[in-house]
Amino acid sequence: MIVFEKPKALTDAPLHYCPGCTHGIIHRLVAEAIDELGIIGKTVGVAPVGCSVMAYDYFACDMVEAAHGRAPAVATGLKRCMPENIIFTYQGDGDLASIGMAETVHAATRNENITIIFVNNAIYGMTGGQMAPTSLPGQVTQTSPYGRDVTTAGYPIRVSEMLSTLEGPEYIERVAVNNVKNVRAAKKAILKAFRNQVEGKGFSLIEVVSTCPTNWGMTPSKALEWVETNMIPYYPLGVYKDKTAIAENEGKEG
Repeated sequence: MIVFEKPKALTDAPLHYCPGCTHGIIHRLVAEAIDELGIIGKTVGVAPVGCSVMAYDYFACDMVEAAHGRAPAVATGLKRCMPENIIFTYQGDGDLASIGMAETVHAATRNENITIIFVNNAIYGMTGGQMAPTSLPGQVTQTSPYGRDVTTAGYPIRVSEMLSTLEGPEYIERVAVNNVKNVRAAKKAILKAFRNQVEGKGFSLIEVVSTCPTNWGMTPSKALEWVETNMIPYYPLGVYKDKTAIAENEGKEG
């Protein structure tokens, strides 16, 4: 009896991520969702610029490489040309919340029927640890060696909260992968985001609070603790928008 095995939607290529990085966990959750929905033959992923730039080596579905930040625009084009296919993007905070913010906001407000997996580790990982739009107040990075000063750099952008104010999006949820309980919740959210697209409901974004032990200057275990004590208080987990659930509740009340 097989208790656990590698998802079929993942290739056998060894991951290049740093020790303790939780990209590998998130990749597995995405692959498990694709497997469970039986959609691998019609799924197309859009890889970003950043630590996960080589996602095309890891997912066993068709993949397209997008220019920095443009994954939602590329995904929109793919979905409109091939509406029967399942299109997802996999993006970090530097890619999605900085150079790609406009593409993200406009895809959301149009309720494009795509699925976005947004990895928030509060730093630019691939390029050496610079301050990101999501870096916390006071957080030390390569470009904020004395800590992020909100008087000059502004406050971190809470992407899920911001997008939830738009009328367009179907489903916005923030999850984390720092412990078993949160990983299970993250899997449920990612599966729902893909199912929403299968059912034609529209734009779904799952923000995953993640780690970057290398650029945070921490051990993997300390990085997981830092997520719990620093990241999650600033980026609370939970559902920020679910139009279907709201409609169902209103129907029950009516």
